[in-house]
Amino acid sequence: MGIIESMLEPSEKNGLSHIDCCGTARMVDVSSKQPTMRTATAEGRVRVSAALAEAITANQLAKGSLLDVARVAGIQGAKRTDELIPLCHGLPLEAIQVDVWLDGLAVWLRAETRTFAKTGIEMEALTAVAIAALTVIDMGKAIDPGMVIEEIRLVEKNGGRRGHWRASKG
Repeated sequence: MGIIESMLEPSEKNGLSHIDCCGTARMVDVSSKQPTMRTATAEGRVRVSAALAEAITANQLAKGSLLDVARVAGIQGAKRTDELIPLCHGLPLEAIQVDVWLDGLAVWLRAETRTFAKTGIEMEALTAVAIAALTVIDMGKAIDPGMVIEEIRLVEKNGGRRGHWRASKG
């Protein structure tokens, strides 16, 4: 067995898929897996001040529509996940939907991603929400420098070896 082949095998000691035989982090080899339809949904929110919520509602931010720009930023984030997250596979994205809305003193973010591939799409959904949340911060920081990003999490995923998974409520 050559050096490359031995490094692609999971460590016998720990059985971890992202660690090679020498304990070094590596990208998982998915070449033998069959592609399946995979979906993932992630969500999060950004707590904002009453002054920023009012400016968002009135669409009076100097940089434009916070909700629209954050939505587009989330889509862009999902498309570039493999450039942002080390060891993440580049995936052919079939669909990305990012929804951003104001509810009280929170900007809610939800991303749904879909692919037909050999590995999961969860990181793309989570990245979409994270980048959209950071865009909310960037767009609103002149009015509310104290915004807080909260509860970014995977809500649901489907496809692959493990099938369907949904987060518990709460």
